[in-house]
Amino acid sequence: MWRYEWGSESRRRCELFCTAGPAAAAERPVRVVVSRSGWWSPGAGGGLQERVVVSRSGWWSPGAGGGLQGRSGMADPGGSLPLLRTLGYACGHFLNDLCASMWFTYLLVFYHSVLGFRNTAAGVLLLAGQVADGLCTPLIGYESDRAAGCGTYGKRKSWHLVGTVSVVLSFAFIFNQCLGCSAATPQWASLTYFLPFIVVFQFGWAATQISHLALIPELVTCKHAKVELTAYRYAFTVIANIAVYAIAYLLFHFQVGQDDDPALVDSLGPMDIPVFRNLSLIVLAVGSVFSLLFHLGTKESRGGGATGGEDGPGEEVEERRPLLSGSSSSSSPGRSLLQWKCWLSQPSFYQVAVLYMSTRLIVNLSQTYISMYLINTLGLPKRFIATIPLVMYLSGFLSSFIMKSLSKLIGTAMTYFLGLLLVMSFSYWVLLDDQMGQQVYGAAVLLGAGSATILVMSLSMTADLIGDQTQSGAFVYGAMSFTDKLTNGAAVMIIQALHPCQTVACCPACVWFYHYIMVLVTGGVAVLAALALCTILIWPIRIRTAAVLVVSGLQGQQEEEVSSDNASRLAQAAQS
Repeated sequence: MWRYEWGSESRRRCELFCTAGPAAAAERPVRVVVSRSGWWSPGAGGGLQERVVVSRSGWWSPGAGGGLQGRSGMADPGGSLPLLRTLGYACGHFLNDLCASMWFTYLLVFYHSVLGFRNTAAGVLLLAGQVADGLCTPLIGYESDRAAGCGTYGKRKSWHLVGTVSVVLSFAFIFNQCLGCSAATPQWASLTYFLPFIVVFQFGWAATQISHLALIPELVTCKHAKVELTAYRYAFTVIANIAVYAIAYLLFHFQVGQDDDPALVDSLGPMDIPVFRNLSLIVLAVGSVFSLLFHLGTKESRGGGATGGEDGPGEEVEERRPLLSGSSSSSSPGRSLLQWKCWLSQPSFYQVAVLYMSTRLIVNLSQTYISMYLINTLGLPKRFIATIPLVMYLSGFLSSFIMKSLSKLIGTAMTYFLGLLLVMSFSYWVLLDDQMGQQVYGAAVLLGAGSATILVMSLSMTADLIGDQTQSGAFVYGAMSFTDKLTNGAAVMIIQALHPCQTVACCPACVWFYHYIMVLVTGGVAVLAALALCTILIWPIRIRTAAVLVVSGLQGQQEEEVSSDNASRLAQAAQS
């Protein structure tokens, strides 16, 4: 039986008492140095190597394998989170997902076909948003790693709250007509009106995204638990997209029910402004509720790690200190910390960046141009810009439930490859069938399942790259997102500049234009993603130790020493 008590001489010392067996006459105290958030327990080899996280009020008993097991009121980061905490975490990106669904699927359609902006002007707005997001993302990631949080809030949740407020205050203005503008207002003036709202929205979106992603390696350390958490996160992303498209379908349906004018049924125009405005307001209302659930259900310590309970403000310094290393030397060895500058010298950093960038290009560009393809190339009624994306994300939602088991069976890289095969199958189908019609539903299933798979696996690989280097995790996610945003914005701007119709929404030449765009942004980019995946299979993701900065504690703080005698006694007691 193990129990522990906090010593009076040091805030970071505790007494471990062990009854070695039924014949033991008394408990033997073993003193070790720990941080207030946990200790290192004896592993199978007798060394101090397995991390066990406990709270001050918890107790632990020896497990069958010699490790420490028991209750503490705190989730073990080596395994999966409890279901309620997992769902609480997954709620945190729901508002972002709702807004992103509208942004990528309907922004070009709204400004080009509804408000009547030129192709390049609509592209400039999307590019401005992507550039703002791309610039804000690494800066927010860097500051998020350095910040100490606000009040009783941890640093990740503080940035998440700032981002949520920014999104709520700006998004509704983006999908509405310019206030005070008329038909005689110059297009450059309308462009200037929308730009500030887009910049504020993208800042908030980036702050929410990076802080939410950076929580993954702090919540769990097990590889498959990261995949599970990412899969739940993506499942909520799919639910958000399904909700947006379902609501859009209902809004279009009610609009058509009020008027039998064929123009309302088949084409987009200024009469659809109320539809997009109401959709954006509904999105903000629903997303705000889910953000509140995230802040209530996910607790983060002031040191940045997510916990099952709140620590007092006086514990912040102690939470930042590293735990014992796997050595039994007479002094606590330094912890290997990879700072943001060191990431730039890691080859695996660039491998994952290219893979993540390619993945986002496939997902975002296909989502951006699928509406144009449906209306202008296939000539389908406008309700299809809600139903086809809905089918895509339903298939993605269903596929998210088998990703954890599949990645365990064949590995993350091969699961990603299977997703690429589905995306390539969609591209090949679109290339061969230029008059697809109702068969587009089958193609949408392939694209939805493939996109979901490669996105979850790429995020899982990013979490694997970070590993236990959570102190700079937000910078890594920020850098990945930086490449994603800039390349997506540049790609959209290039496509818009190449558009053959300069004066009208769609001339006969745009029929084949969007046909080949859908082929290139899926199949063409999938080839690039496959090449990046090959480099990872040849040179697996790992951290080059030569580039790691070894320090003796986070922010230069020194750990107290643990004698080798006490370490041996702790190991022997656990094996008894």
